[in-house]
Amino acid sequence: MTEPLAVLLQEIMDIESVSGNEARLADLVEARLRSSAHLSVDRDGDCVVARTTLGLAERVVIAGHLDTVPLLDNLPSRYVVDPAGDRVWGRGACDMKGGVAVMLALAAELVAPNRDITWIFYDHEEVAATLNGLGRLSRNRPDLVEADFAVLMEPTGAHIEGGCQGTIRVELDAAGVAAHSARAWMGHNAIHDLTPALITLAGYEPEEIDVDGLLYREGLNAVAVTGGVASNMIPPSATLTVNYRYAPDKSPDEALSRVRAWFAGYELRVTDVSPAARPGLHLPAARAFVDAIGEPAHPKYGWTDVARFSSLGVPAVNYGPGDPAYAHRADEFCAVVDLTRCADGLRRWLGN
Repeated sequence: MTEPLAVLLQEIMDIESVSGNEARLADLVEARLRSSAHLSVDRDGDCVVARTTLGLAERVVIAGHLDTVPLLDNLPSRYVVDPAGDRVWGRGACDMKGGVAVMLALAAELVAPNRDITWIFYDHEEVAATLNGLGRLSRNRPDLVEADFAVLMEPTGAHIEGGCQGTIRVELDAAGVAAHSARAWMGHNAIHDLTPALITLAGYEPEEIDVDGLLYREGLNAVAVTGGVASNMIPPSATLTVNYRYAPDKSPDEALSRVRAWFAGYELRVTDVSPAARPGLHLPAARAFVDAIGEPAHPKYGWTDVARFSSLGVPAVNYGPGDPAYAHRADEFCAVVDLTRCADGLRRWLGN
């Protein structure tokens, strides 16, 4: 196996970096970046930032996270030879150390890019949003996040995915009265009180909404139901958890208003709200990126940190190696051809 990007990817993968344990990998990334004289390097916790300072008219950010979800007996990494296409197997190959490998290689290679570049390698993406290293960096050093455009190297199968959906999670509580199930009339069944909400969910027709030329498909789903004490007892309480994935034509407040209307009559407890991000493909910097990659953009289904860039006024897209359907799986992998395609696409965009 002689693919340099695959070799680098395995080196990065074999430094285990489950969220909260990124320090060793951040040390390696920092050391590699500091060995490149054309880069100025800063560190904020386990977030490492490298920048060119050529005074060019445009600055772009290329960002990726260092952490992974917990292991499932899928390290050390393996290089798999396959007639259908070689791949690197193991935790983090897809989400998203493939992107980190491309970033680290190109950060050293692109000595004289046509745009100033800020490379951001950040920590704590796979856990609570309050711990997110990109969010922390934007608070501690907002100057390091300023840019005209950003590319987040989340796995997209080496295709462009614009913007991202927003997400809201709410809990609907129902209160009943406990009783023996043989004398159910003496109590009140809390689980049964969730029926109207479940009927609403079962009858929901997903909307498809055009935003900046991309068609986003929304989703409204029950993702958890809890309740009940014993198999011979009328449940005195029950909770239904609902997740709404909304298109980037809405603000979080607008999306939450829709949820409240769908479930009028229930007390809602909001447990998570994350904003959507418009793709911004009409902007010159985004158009230049799409033209360089040479293919149309697709909508991003799911939430990513492009929303953080969007909230800072920086239009952003997702573009990275690896099939996102394999993220977080025990059989996670990244196709070697995806590494090459992403690296070549960024070279066309950023090279002279």
